[in-house]
Amino acid sequence: MDYEAAIESSGVLELLRAFDPRVVGTLPLGLAVSGSDVDVVCHAFDPVGFAETIWRRYHSCADFLIYQWTSGGRPLVARFVWGGWPFEIFGAQRPVDEQPGWLHFEIERRLLALDDGRLRSAVARLRSQGAKTEPAFAAVLEIAGDPYLGLLDLVHETDHQLRDRLNGL
Repeated sequence: MDYEAAIESSGVLELLRAFDPRVVGTLPLGLAVSGSDVDVVCHAFDPVGFAETIWRRYHSCADFLIYQWTSGGRPLVARFVWGGWPFEIFGAQRPVDEQPGWLHFEIERRLLALDDGRLRSAVARLRSQGAKTEPAFAAVLEIAGDPYLGLLDLVHETDHQLRDRLNGL
């Protein structure tokens, strides 16, 4: 079963419809490596209701785990396996459009859409060597400092500015 079929059969997007679920990460970007999980970010405006919704449906799944961060707005994270695919559902109280995970995904998606293949190839090579996604993008783009913050700095750049960055590769 491919990851899209696992998403469909799990019903996760329908179940979490009220929480604005969006699939992000390496799978939809085409940069997955062995062990990549299905990442879903959500707007958990009601953290208790969000946790209960996930618990009711997925608590009996393999490797089920749900926990809440102690900092950063205290988002909830749930993990489980469905159809052979590891899932990670992240729910924060801020709207999805404002969450770093979504913003990282969007800038990576934009960069890859503007790419002539060199960025994708270089990031894929680093990913295959064990690099996490954001550090791989930052390394290829020569972004100094914290790779997660560095990518967020690109979110407001125009396509023209992003193309200029890519032309320097």
